[in-house]
Amino acid sequence: MTAKRFVHGGNIYDASETGEPWLDFSANINPLGLPHAVVAAIEGHIGDLVHYPDPAARELRAALSAHYETPEDTLVLGNGAAELFYLFFETYRPKRVLLPVPSFSEYERAALAAGADVEYFLLKEKGGFAIDVEALLAEAERTKAEAIVLGNPNNPTGTLVQADALVHLSERLTALGCSLVVDESFLDFRTDEQRFTLRKQAGKLPHLLLVRSLTKFFAMPGLRLGFGIALPALARKLDAHKDVWNVNLLAQAAGVAVLEDYEYQETTRKYLLEAAPAFVRTVAKLPGVLRVLPPCVNFVLVHMKTPGDAARVITGLKKRGILVRNCANFTGLEPGWIRLAVRRLEDNQRLFQAWRDLYAGF
Repeated sequence: MTAKRFVHGGNIYDASETGEPWLDFSANINPLGLPHAVVAAIEGHIGDLVHYPDPAARELRAALSAHYETPEDTLVLGNGAAELFYLFFETYRPKRVLLPVPSFSEYERAALAAGADVEYFLLKEKGGFAIDVEALLAEAERTKAEAIVLGNPNNPTGTLVQADALVHLSERLTALGCSLVVDESFLDFRTDEQRFTLRKQAGKLPHLLLVRSLTKFFAMPGLRLGFGIALPALARKLDAHKDVWNVNLLAQAAGVAVLEDYEYQETTRKYLLEAAPAFVRTVAKLPGVLRVLPPCVNFVLVHMKTPGDAARVITGLKKRGILVRNCANFTGLEPGWIRLAVRRLEDNQRLFQAWRDLYAGF
């Protein structure tokens, strides 16, 4: 595998050319920023760092069970959602993995790390990158796939699959001896989550692992916290393959605190309902833009008129201290695509003005 294929957004550790902190549109993090509940939880538990974390994470498990309406014995906790992909592949070692692409590159990286052969199911731009479940099933049968991983919403396309279609997919794949991993890391951003989530079904369906992240919606990716939902026997098997203290003490405390912060959750969703469509309308009118995919959650995929336009925007904005996600390393996307996070209004305005300035005089 080549390192460039698995580069992500959010790398703010290289010094910016402006000497100022980066304005980061490359990482899909809640635009409202870190909740006060996280700060308070960390400050309140600093003294507890002389102790090991609770290996059973009892308070966090209870909070997750209540918030996401799933029994505690269906939960498996992760040091971020990404750890759970590696845990799944390390535990089950499927020989052949089928990935709808373009998608989050850690699915493939985790599969390759466990020695799997990876096949691609190419999502078509003409169809809005939607997943055709029946076509995916046919491809799984053709390739003799033993596992499929898909994002719902998918990153970077923002496309969604209805819950009933995913239940159908899981049941059909079980008959083929194929596991299904569904990544719902961005669903917390939606007001109509119930139409798409499998969190109530995941603890009952064999060969299904549902993965969710708390770090994106609650703007704490540096803390790392995610969880999976699966049949209790599957959850126990995954638990047996992980580090007993994989979720640190501060992450456990922060997770409990943010799940009770309903004001932050509601404010976030209300903000994006207005801000995301307005963001897309403005981006669609910016120089060099060919097409913007409809907004789904807190990020949008943008097709530039030419690869040269994409390079101009990526490089020019970087010189101005602004990071956007170059999607050239996403399998299934041709050069010329970029991804943008939706941020606060003042940050968005700074992006728009800098973008226009790049084309001034051309």
